[in-house]
Amino acid sequence: MARDIANMNSVELEVDEDSNVSSIRAVLEKNYPKFSNSNEFSIAVNEEYAENATVLKNNDVIAVIPPVSGG
Repeated sequence: MARDIANMNSVELEVDEDSNVSSIRAVLEKNYPKFSNSNEFSIAVNEEYAENATVLKNNDVIAVIPPVSGG
């Protein structure tokens, strides 16, 4: 889903020092408006699910994880 919205496999973003996951969500929604129209998505930082308040560090790897459904 994220790959389809961004139309690429990865993007490099520059954010302000002391940015957090919530900041990344805002940047994604601004640069790729379809993110704001999609269902809630999770974000992982360095291969671990992250909360919105998680502070990012230089060279962190961020992954957008689509909603999972099932029964």
